[in-house]
Amino acid sequence: MRTNVVLDDQLVREAKDLTGITTTRAVLDEALRTLVRLRKQAEIRSLRGALNWEGDLMALRESRVDYLESDDNAVG
Repeated sequence: MRTNVVLDDQLVREAKDLTGITTTRAVLDEALRTLVRLRKQAEIRSLRGALNWEGDLMALRESRVDYLESDDNAVG
């Protein structure tokens, strides 16, 4: 998408200095990606305690260990 915006020059310079990104376009792209990622993380964190899980954590752990220790799935 092509658009024209008025930006705070000092803020753009600071963002470039902190990230090592040299172009305004790339620093804006990084800023938008970071904003979206952080908002998604906040949304996920807001669900803490809101969901009821009724699984067996120990059984999951044991099945994972069994899977990793089986000959068919051996690493190396």
